[in-house]
Amino acid sequence: QVQLVESGGGLVQPGGSLTLACAVSTRDFGRYTYTWFRQGPGKGREFVAYIARTNESFYADSVKGRFAISRDSARHTAFLQMNSLKAEDTAVYYCAADRSDYKTSLDYDYWGQGTQVTVSS
Repeated sequence: QVQLVESGGGLVQPGGSLTLACAVSTRDFGRYTYTWFRQGPGKGREFVAYIARTNESFYADSVKGRFAISRDSARHTAFLQMNSLKAEDTAVYYCAADRSDYKTSLDYDYWGQGTQVTVSS
């Protein structure tokens, strides 16, 4: 079993930055791809970014150049650094884990509970 706990959400002004963390409880941290999804008000859940077991990363076009995903094996944590935030980034952000690489679809094996990010002045 893998448990994921997100943290770091909050209220930020447009143009600001936040870093989300996803603490992963598993002995096999290195065997999983970690992915961030988000669900905005009245919208479906959408892919944001993943970091594969090989450390290869991939981003949705809407966040490319503004967000950066990383993973820290020593701390068993995945991160999402979010810069130049916009109102449309407002959403609940979810961390997910799967043994498969390169998936942008929602069929992940493990999910966290989510953390709210609100971008507003």
